[in-house]
Amino acid sequence: MDDNTLSLFAGIGALLLLASVIGRLLKWRAGPEPHAVIDNLNARINAWWAMVLVIGIAFVFGKYGVIVLFYFVSFYALREFMTLTPTRRSDYPALVTAFYVALPVQYLLIAMDWYGLFSIFIPVYLFLFLPILASLGGDTTRFLERASKVQWGLMIAVYCLSSVPALMTLDIPGYEGRNLLLIAWLILVVQISDVLQYVCGKLFGKRKVAPNLSPSKTVEGLSGGVALATLVGALLCWITPFSFWQAALMALMVNAMGFFGGLVMSAIKRDRGVKDWGHMIEGHGGMLDRMDSVCFAAPVFFHFVRYWWA
Repeated sequence: MDDNTLSLFAGIGALLLLASVIGRLLKWRAGPEPHAVIDNLNARINAWWAMVLVIGIAFVFGKYGVIVLFYFVSFYALREFMTLTPTRRSDYPALVTAFYVALPVQYLLIAMDWYGLFSIFIPVYLFLFLPILASLGGDTTRFLERASKVQWGLMIAVYCLSSVPALMTLDIPGYEGRNLLLIAWLILVVQISDVLQYVCGKLFGKRKVAPNLSPSKTVEGLSGGVALATLVGALLCWITPFSFWQAALMALMVNAMGFFGGLVMSAIKRDRGVKDWGHMIEGHGGMLDRMDSVCFAAPVFFHFVRYWWA
């Protein structure tokens, strides 16, 4: 990692340290009795320490460290998605193919920098092949719904998330060897947007955006969080190939996509009758609860950068 990357992680560490101190002070003032909001806040901060540490270790190993990290992120996200979607015995060949063929091959193609194939492998070839496998079982009960669930899970958990390490394959003039910072910018801006939407919603939220899908999301939280996160993205233009205003527009785009991604994933959870995708990350829920915004922001960001800067 270069000096800019180390400086960025040092800044993130300083922010987390400040957040930890504030969280402990709030807990001390609240007393020894359990306090749902403060306890959840401290759990989220502790989880962020762990996540930043894991990402930092992956960055130390460069491109292949990031690819391995997101391979496991996709694996656990796909497992959470499939756990909440009922399947039948005839779906097993398609599920095995999704986990043990489609997932590793997608990340192998990224490691090989084979854009022409990793960009269409899942949305074209697997889109056609998985229903064929399912149909060979001869089970027509809710076939369309079952086939759609497997394909949708593979697109969200593998194809979309793999766009993050795919940023390492881009050859951006004047930005050689710094693509790790582009990944850091994307994740940081999208995740800060989620945090600031939550904070602004708690402080100022009154009008619900979509009460049936996500009762906690408010117009005030959305507008305040996206505006502040867009400003953060613009101020971090020094770690990107973008100018200040280009970084602001890109941040606005990924924040908007992140919000709508969270809304779509909330709709799926409501349909399944659950609050969280899982319990893997304390204070955050499952892997998909933490990565839902990134799922929708990453592929759009990747292709914008590829077609306008690479």
